[in-house]
Amino acid sequence: MASPSFSPLALLTFLLLTSVQANAGTIAVYWGQNGNEGTLSDTCATKNYGFVILSFLTVFGRNQTPVLNLAGHCDPPSGTCTSLSSDILSCQSLGIKVLLSLGGDSSGYSLSSADDAKDVAAYLWNNFLAGTSSSRPLGSAVLDGIDFDIEAGGADYYDVLAQTLANYGNQGGEKLYLSAAPQCPYPDAHLNKALATGLFDFVWIQFYNNPPCQYANGSADKLVKAWEEWTESVDASVFFVGLPASQDAAPSGGYIPPSDLESKVLPVVRTSPKYGGIMLWSRYYDLLNGYSDAVKGSV
Repeated sequence: MASPSFSPLALLTFLLLTSVQANAGTIAVYWGQNGNEGTLSDTCATKNYGFVILSFLTVFGRNQTPVLNLAGHCDPPSGTCTSLSSDILSCQSLGIKVLLSLGGDSSGYSLSSADDAKDVAAYLWNNFLAGTSSSRPLGSAVLDGIDFDIEAGGADYYDVLAQTLANYGNQGGEKLYLSAAPQCPYPDAHLNKALATGLFDFVWIQFYNNPPCQYANGSADKLVKAWEEWTESVDASVFFVGLPASQDAAPSGGYIPPSDLESKVLPVVRTSPKYGGIMLWSRYYDLLNGYSDAVKGSV
């Protein structure tokens, strides 16, 4: 059979479309900080997301007793969060990865030493991952990985935490995923050392509440420049464009209307072989604004 012939313009169009299709992405979303965002199982049942990140473990390190904060969804001290085990399994049955996020906008965490980091890793492994404990806050379900959303405290020893978690994962039968949510100014003040390990599978860069590198006034120039710096400088498997799911989700800006995301941002970032999709803060704002419904066919 003869090969089809293309004009130069048609060939270029074909190659561009092929590249875009090859780099089709998914959506990650943070869940857990608003009791009005719906259940975890309902979130996954939308099939809008490839990753759901439980937020947050707000207290850990410095020999503190770790504290899981899932807002109005459940009360860890009374054991009611164990009911989420069936929701987690439901999400995973749909092929959705469920991770636990460390940190967030809290001052209750930091690591004081390498041994402290190793202790936190052991706690995470035994209480949320494939280890064993008599007091697993989320019940028997095994999460797919750990997310580092470190926005306070120092940067020290998160590299040790990542390496120790990776070592645990290498001992188990299932892949243990590591993700990180750095701020878009490069390098990130809190996660640079951890990211330098090259151990992270997913990096969802927060392109919001950061005027130097976010979308503003109809222009994606600052975002694109930062995206290129991150993807060229950091050794990670896949990068996501982290966005607010509504204007209210980011008081200091960065919201991108769906039509602008599709026309001004995605065509550029999807040319990177490391493009993975978009991350949204958060499920609550997405539920109110319908952002993922609007863009899921284009991501």
